[in-house]
Amino acid sequence: MKSVAESTPLLAFLFARWPEARRNTVKQWLRFGAVTVNGHIVTRHDHTLQPGDVVRIRPQKAPPTTKPLPAGISVVYEDNELLVVLKPANLLTIATETERDKTAFRIMTGYLRAGSGSARSRLWIVHRLDRETSGLLVFARSEESKIWLQKNWARMEKRYQAVVEGVMPAAAGTLTGHLDETQPHRVFLSDRPSSTTREAITHYRVLGAGNKRSLLEITLETGRRHQIRVQLAAAGCPIVGDKRYGARTNPIKRIALHAAFLKLLHPDDRREMIFQSPLPPEIARLAPADAGQAPDSFDAS
Repeated sequence: MKSVAESTPLLAFLFARWPEARRNTVKQWLRFGAVTVNGHIVTRHDHTLQPGDVVRIRPQKAPPTTKPLPAGISVVYEDNELLVVLKPANLLTIATETERDKTAFRIMTGYLRAGSGSARSRLWIVHRLDRETSGLLVFARSEESKIWLQKNWARMEKRYQAVVEGVMPAAAGTLTGHLDETQPHRVFLSDRPSSTTREAITHYRVLGAGNKRSLLEITLETGRRHQIRVQLAAAGCPIVGDKRYGARTNPIKRIALHAAFLKLLHPDDRREMIFQSPLPPEIARLAPADAGQAPDSFDAS
């Protein structure tokens, strides 16, 4: 038991008053409900303590042993409202009629339940990545957060990087059109709106270009199924490996598309959070030598 003498963030107080504990252990105390303030469990690391508050640690609440995640998927950030993961290529976001178990949603739900020791722990889908696309994927840990994030998804910034065949007509530009998503396996592009289409707007910037391939940074204004893949193919530069939309080459046995950057507003306190992921090595090897890439970092402050 420790008493608080002056106002301070909870995490800083824990580090200072329990110096014998490893920093990761202290963070796990919070994550798994081992910390109480005035008799109430607190899990927010930025909870502000006031003079006279009493902080206790309950060791029996230490997390149970969890199995490691499958190769290729990893946790980038986690708190009570958000779970941001790095999804590998060739893994579905959620189940389909032909695949129920091998999905990012099922894997991360299992991770959450193993860590909490409760079969009632749940995740909610916020957005999706194609099976063939790797990169940053966001889940909500409460229905309220899921609803808020989806309602405000247009305010979040989503950037991808892709290696494409050929050279784009300009160093930067915007691709617009109307996508028909009514077919289950392929999306079609139309110049005109109709009852079966939705407008798609994609901004791109060339990060590097060679004789046969270019590396692009892509910012989505709308979020349609296969949007990036269809519009780049229509511009004459299909993504390397994307044979469904006209690619002639597939040197790495996957589509060279990666969700590299997310700027989110936290659903709880609306603070800005930035997550970045560099190109996987197999895609980076395809990019022109002078192309820039996102750093391997995130800022959740």
